[in-house]
Amino acid sequence: MFVILTSKPGQYRTQPNADIALCEAWDYHFCGRLLAHFAVGELLRETKVQVIEEGPGGTTNRVPSKFLERFDSLEQARQELQHLCQFGALDATLTAAPLPAPSAA
Repeated sequence: MFVILTSKPGQYRTQPNADIALCEAWDYHFCGRLLAHFAVGELLRETKVQVIEEGPGGTTNRVPSKFLERFDSLEQARQELQHLCQFGALDATLTAAPLPAPSAA
């Protein structure tokens, strides 16, 4: 199974761990602004994913992977990202990005 981890700069970041083998990452730009970073990974076993709020007073939550949308293949995850990031003629792009480093959690 494959999952998509989403981070939004200035709001929160989703931290992968050793139970998710990252395959690729994508940056989503809308009208020239980076709005989100997506990491696609293979879920090796059930786990909890850290979601870290950024800024003063930010909290860290551990979300069970059972709540993440799952895809049977890497290609299906890519198709979902393309679907999420297309808005007709609006200036929206999805570009390959470096993979984030996994945490030890």
